[in-house]
Amino acid sequence: MQLSAIWSSLHPNTAATLVNSSYAALQEAYQSPGRYYHNWSHIQQLVTLQQAYADQLTDPEAVLFAIFFHDIIYNPLQPDNEEQSAAAAVAHLHRINYPAEKTGKISDFIIATKTHINTHRDPDLDYFLDFDLQILGASPETYQAYARQIRQEYQVYPDNVYMPGRKKVLQHFLDMPVIYMTQAFRELYETTAKANIQAELNTL
Repeated sequence: MQLSAIWSSLHPNTAATLVNSSYAALQEAYQSPGRYYHNWSHIQQLVTLQQAYADQLTDPEAVLFAIFFHDIIYNPLQPDNEEQSAAAAVAHLHRINYPAEKTGKISDFIIATKTHINTHRDPDLDYFLDFDLQILGASPETYQAYARQIRQEYQVYPDNVYMPGRKKVLQHFLDMPVIYMTQAFRELYETTAKANIQAELNTL
């Protein structure tokens, strides 16, 4: 199913003009200059994973909203992209009169991508965070392309600033008891993810 159709399916009682304009705004944000990884292709990848694991989710709709909005604000110079993205999601959900409890959950899910730690003990959040980190367990070639794309997004920083920061991020994942929260993703990606991360660390 195309992303536009999936977006429409999330808005059964919303005027078509708002559905279409909000979808266009999403596309514009994710296709803005300077996005080499956190772009529309990233959203497509996560939606594909959501569709594949939808039967495992208690609230697949909330996970989809979190996916669509989780990187809508992405500025490598700012430390609060997740909070700003969550605020953008909340603003949209208020416009469509989405239930307050579910709106709060979606906001929490988006903010959790800052640390990739599930403090809410929500199984859906485990899957959402694993979807976001699936790239770490991709083939070495795909991972290396991802690492280059991240470097491009942070090209404003010279190597002597970027490399220590990147090392800290990667070491954070290696120091976690497990990278992936769900058994399914651990079985599929954990070993490869650790090898990919260590390989990148060796180049920094």
